Amino acid sequence: MLKPADLLNRTHAVGSLYGFVPFTDLAAEKRPSAKAPYPESLSLEALDERGRDVAAFLKQVRDAGFTPSSAAPLFVWHTNITPGRPVPKEIVIQFHAISSDRPIADAVLIRAARALMHDLTKADPVVRVNSMGDKETRNRFARELGNFFRKHDATLPPQCTACAKKDVLAAAHLLLRHEGKETLPSPIDSLSEASRKHFEELLEYLEETDTAYELSPTLLTAGQAWTDTCFDLSYGNTEAWGARYHDLAKAFFKGSASSIGVVIRMKAENREMVPAAKKRSAARFFFIHIGNEAKRVSIRMAEEMRKAHLPLAQAIGVESLTEQMHRAETLNPRYLLIMGRKEALEQVVTLRERDTYNERAIPLASLITELKQIA
Repeated sequence: MLKPADLLNRTHAVGSLYGFVPFTDLAAEKRPSAKAPYPESLSLEALDERGRDVAAFLKQVRDAGFTPSSAAPLFVWHTNITPGRPVPKEIVIQFHAISSDRPIADAVLIRAARALMHDLTKADPVVRVNSMGDKETRNRFARELGNFFRKHDATLPPQCTACAKKDVLAAAHLLLRHEGKETLPSPIDSLSEASRKHFEELLEYLEETDTAYELSPTLLTAGQAWTDTCFDLSYGNTEAWGARYHDLAKAFFKGSASSIGVVIRMKAENREMVPAAKKRSAARFFFIHIGNEAKRVSIRMAEEMRKAHLPLAQAIGVESLTEQMHRAETLNPRYLLIMGRKEALEQVVTLRERDTYNERAIPLASLITELKQIA
């Protein structure tokens, strides 16, 4: 496993490239509000371990004074590694797109988790993806599961059929540990029109950005916290698990849209002290993209840029040009890379020097080479 400082640096690099800001940096700029207990509408006991991790982080976001909304989504990452303290026994890293209900947020989150997992494991774990759908879908799927367990009562393990009388989803998870799991109904077959459209758009993003994945009908989320997209990656003692969550976000932020997050876990090989964080170099380039075509290009190129160690940042999941420009102003890079629909179709990007406003078009085929020369 990487040393703690290297792990933080890798996470920061991946986050910056895909548009996720460190929560510690954001929180340092805010005046925290008074800490409040968990929302009364939220039952922590009803959440699984991942749900409690996400709820704890959302509470930190709320207590820091943030109010994400569909008009101002928050793309952020966080970890329990703390400079000046020993490495925790289990390292947890989270990436979140809070109040972003667009399928591109799912795709960007999957790509970021995949890139970080590659750095941590030196392998290419397979992305398994599925959709549990919205509330309408889950109710329909629960009925299908109920019919399945009643129909196959005589041939299924007794503990599964007994569990199904109380909780059909829990019974499905139990059955997945036994043979015959391929006979389970698939939630994809029960998707509502809205959930189907969201999932199809996500798969289009993955395919058009050359992101390898496997459809996994047996990848099921537990409990009522999770909706629509769910995915996982695992290799050795490192695993990443992500899903959309609507009710969790709504419990903390009024008017919040559906959100998505991923929790990455790994066992620490030692408990060494985490060194104080060094000041990171500012990004020299910021990539601004306008329209879906440009965003697809930027997602495809992100991995190449990361491997080239280019000091570049972008906010792929942010739709608003104004918000992207605001992010660029905050980071104060020397250069902007600008791509709209026309540039994406022509396979070029405009390089603008912010001090002089001089700009020129660069073919995508030679972009990384030219950026490395001026980096």
